[in-house]
Amino acid sequence: MHVRTSLRWLAVTAAAGLAAATLATTPAHADDANTPGGTETSDGAPGAASAPGDIVTTEPSAFHPLPGQPTHTKAWKIHYRSTTAKGEPNTVSGTVIVPQDGRTGPRPLITYAVGTVGVGDHCAPSAGFPRGTTLEANLIQQLTLRGWAVAVTDYEGLGTPGDHTYTVGRAAGHAVLDAARAAIRLPGAGLSKDSPVGIMGYSQGGQATSWAAELHGSYAPELKVKGTATGGVPGDLLKVAAFNDGSYGAGLIFMAAIGQNAAFPELDLETYLNPLGTSLIGKLRDSCVADGSVLGAFKKISDVTTRNPLEQPDWRQRLRESQVGTRAPDAPVYLYHALADELIPYGTGKQVRADWCAKGAQVEWHTIPLGEHVSGVITQSPLATQWLADRFAGKPARSNC
Repeated sequence: MHVRTSLRWLAVTAAAGLAAATLATTPAHADDANTPGGTETSDGAPGAASAPGDIVTTEPSAFHPLPGQPTHTKAWKIHYRSTTAKGEPNTVSGTVIVPQDGRTGPRPLITYAVGTVGVGDHCAPSAGFPRGTTLEANLIQQLTLRGWAVAVTDYEGLGTPGDHTYTVGRAAGHAVLDAARAAIRLPGAGLSKDSPVGIMGYSQGGQATSWAAELHGSYAPELKVKGTATGGVPGDLLKVAAFNDGSYGAGLIFMAAIGQNAAFPELDLETYLNPLGTSLIGKLRDSCVADGSVLGAFKKISDVTTRNPLEQPDWRQRLRESQVGTRAPDAPVYLYHALADELIPYGTGKQVRADWCAKGAQVEWHTIPLGEHVSGVITQSPLATQWLADRFAGKPARSNC
């Protein structure tokens, strides 16, 4: 019994979005950085960088899947201009990684969205890459070993001022697309406006990349997107919340409440919390996924609130605004979901497929018959990577709608 419980907690701490928990590290801040092409004010607003994807600051970084592991890459931590869910300018941090393989000419670029790491600033992927503590770096290395450049967004508010807008789909989609723009504009990265672009992510990253795929044509049409590989997609946040309420994945609900409230302060989360809820939310704001999962596990929304915000029209409307499947991606999609996913129900992923197919999208859908949330991304990552390689090679994508 103890072994089973330990393994389940290992899955939760790695999976609350993906095998992506980062160890607590001290983040590098933009005000310590060099500033080619832009400045940043004390509140994090963009200065001279005025267009989405413009570089605000940049500084040398490093990419290590494990502590000290060499990767023959060059990396930069960047702050770049993006757009909030409300359409306002913001600044987002991230990392650009380029293989040092002697390649000349254009190389593919992957804009990569990680799964849940938590909402504390020190959990950001850019904080863990130099120390080899971001576990998802092992999946990203599959991409750099192919000679592809990779841009990894930290998302809005993760490593920058304010709370992380966790689970806010439009903001995340903007951040993913603008990370690609920033990588292309980054001096020394060797990329160009003609670089072929792939979009990739799972779980929280699946939501972000799905939104990026849907927004590409209207928000960043100049990017040469060849396809999107996305899995474990929380396509309907209300259904995901109901599924996890009172379960060992309940921490996701409370982190999502922080994220929605960060994007839409008028939701006024604090007015719904009882003393236990106030304490929990305060702790989660500085937590990574491992400790956040433990703090929120098995709690029900009713345990921490005086009334359930998810029963209120304004909260329900904002959550519906993050729904995936309301518009068709304009490039092919490789979409996958584990049948036994214990955090994001299989039916939500299946509904994304149905909605995209109904709108004429080109979708290659895969059900993972064995395994759960974490094993889903681990087993599918090589297949999704090869699918992207085929798109870069100009091979026709198939659809099984």
